[in-house]
Amino acid sequence: MSEPNAPAPRRIVIVGGVAGGMSAAARARRLDEHAQIVVLEQGDYVSFANCGLPYHLAGEIVKRESLLLHTAASLASTLNLDVRTGHRVSAVDRAAQQVTVQTEQDSYTLPYDALLLAPGAVGVRPPIEGLDHPAVHSLRTIPDVDAVRDSVHAMLATRTTDDPPHAVVVGAGFIGLEAVEALTSRGVTVHLVELADHVLPPIDAELAPLLSAELTAHGVHLHLGVSAQSIVPIESAHEWDGKSSSGAVVVTLSDGTSLPADLVVVNVGVRPASALARDAGLDLGPTGAIKVDGDQRTSDPHIWAVGDAVEITHAITGATGPVPLAGPANRQGRRAADSMCGHRTTPQASVLSTAIVRVFGLTAATTGANQVTLRRAGIPHEVVHIHPGDHAGYYPGAEQIHLVASFALDGTLLGVQGVGRAGVDKRIDVLATAIRAGMTADDLAELELAYAPPYGSAKDPVNMLGFVAQNALNGTMPQWQPWELDEAATNTLILDVRSRGEYAHGHLDGVLNIPHTELRERLAEVREAAAGRDISVHCASGVRSYLATRILLGEGFTARNLSGGWLTLQAVHQGL
Repeated sequence: MSEPNAPAPRRIVIVGGVAGGMSAAARARRLDEHAQIVVLEQGDYVSFANCGLPYHLAGEIVKRESLLLHTAASLASTLNLDVRTGHRVSAVDRAAQQVTVQTEQDSYTLPYDALLLAPGAVGVRPPIEGLDHPAVHSLRTIPDVDAVRDSVHAMLATRTTDDPPHAVVVGAGFIGLEAVEALTSRGVTVHLVELADHVLPPIDAELAPLLSAELTAHGVHLHLGVSAQSIVPIESAHEWDGKSSSGAVVVTLSDGTSLPADLVVVNVGVRPASALARDAGLDLGPTGAIKVDGDQRTSDPHIWAVGDAVEITHAITGATGPVPLAGPANRQGRRAADSMCGHRTTPQASVLSTAIVRVFGLTAATTGANQVTLRRAGIPHEVVHIHPGDHAGYYPGAEQIHLVASFALDGTLLGVQGVGRAGVDKRIDVLATAIRAGMTADDLAELELAYAPPYGSAKDPVNMLGFVAQNALNGTMPQWQPWELDEAATNTLILDVRSRGEYAHGHLDGVLNIPHTELRERLAEVREAAAGRDISVHCASGVRSYLATRILLGEGFTARNLSGGWLTLQAVHQGL
C-alpha cells in the first residue's frame, strides 16, 4: 500500500522502440518499479529483429512471428510498460517538458520528467529517377520484408526455372549483400550495383575480390564503379540482348547498361532521423546526428538520445558521427536508462564499428579502421597480410583465413578485416577486444588462446598477426606492399621463390625464379641479376619469401618481403 502523500511517480517518455528505445525502457523498469514509462512508436512494431529480415526473406527464419520480439501487450504484461504504437511525436516543448503526439484520429500532449529520443535512421534516397515505382523496395522494417517477400512469391508462382524473375540490388554494403544472398537462394537472378569500385566498401580493397568471386560463383552479376540513374516502367515485353523480358522496370546504369527487373531493392545507407531534435533546438553534430555526452544526455538536461540518430566518436580516428549498429544502440539504451534513473553509468566508449556479414559460403568481418580511413585521417601505419588456416592444417577440413591488419608505428593495433569460410568471426571478436584494450603486436604475439587441432593452431592466426607485425615493425622483415608493384619492377630485382610448378601457372614478367630451397646454393645468380639493386622477394602467401628474405639479409643483400605474397598481389592487380 502506498503512502497517502507519496510523490507522483516519475514519467519517462521514450520516443521510438526497437534496439535503443526498448533497451532503455526495459532497463528503466528494472531500476524503477514505480516509474510511469510510456513508449511512443510511430510504426506498428515496437520490438522486432531488423537484423533478421534478410534471413526471413531467404526462408531460413521460417516464421514471421520469430522476428517480433515483443508486442505492446507482452511488454505491458511482463514489464508494465505503456507502449503505444501508431503514435508519432511531432514536436517537443522543452520549456513545458511535454511532447505533442499525433495519431490517426487526433493529437494530444504528454508531459515528461525524462525524455528519451530513439528515432533511429531513415534510408538515404539516392538521386535515381523512378525511385517511387511500386517495384522498388528497401529492406529495413517488417513492412519492407513483407512487401519484398510477397513480391518474390508472386513472381516465382508465375515463372519457371528457365525464365526466372530478375532483381536489381542497388548498394553492396552489409544489407545489400544479405539481400543478394536471400534473393538468389529463392531462385531470383540478381544484378548487384555498387558505386564504389568493390563490394562491401568498409573492408580493405585487397579482400573484396574474394567476395566478388563468391558472388559470381553463385550467379550474381556485378556492376561495380557505376550508379543507377533511372528506373523506368516497362509497359509491355521487350527484347533485351535477344531475350524476351516481362520485367516490371528497366534500371539504367551510369555506364549505359540497361537491366530489366521485376524487383529493385535499394539500400545505399542511412542518415540520422534527427529532425525532431533539430526542431526542438537540441545540439546536432556536423553530420546531423544528435550530440550526447557520455551518459547519452543531450544539450537539454531532461532529454537523452540513443541509437542510429546520435553522434559517437570513432575509437581510432576520433572522428564523430552516427554508427547504425545494433550493439552500440542496445548498450546506449541501457546507459541512458541508468542515467535517467540516477544510477551509476558506464560512460559511452568510443566505437570500433565492428561488423560481420555472410556472403554465401564466405564470412567477411571488420573492426577498427581500414586503410582508407587511416590514410584519410593522416595516421601513419604498417599493413600486414596473412593467409593462415582456421585450424591445424594436419586436421581435416582446414580452411584459409585472409586477414589484413593495420598497426601504428609503435605497434598498436588499429584495424583488422578478415574473409574466409571458417573461423573469421572468432578472430575478429578477439581482435576487436584487443583494439579496445589498446593491445600492440607484442601483446597479440603473447595472447594465450584455446587450442586443439579441430579449433585452431598452436600459433593461432591472432598470434601470427602479432609475429608478422613484430617482424615488419622492428626491421626483422622489411616489407613491400602489393600496390608498390610498379616501383618494385622499375627499381629492384623481383625474386619469385615459389616452386617451378607454381611459377609456370602464373608469374610476373621479368622476374627471377629461384625456389626458396635452392636459394643458398644460387646466391651468385641473385647477385648477378640484382646488379647492385635492392631485391623484392615474393612467394604465394609471404611465408617462404620471409625465409628467403632472411637468407638474403644474412648474406648482405638489401631485401624485402611482399606482404601477403602472390595471393594478395593478384587481388590488388586482378589482371595478373
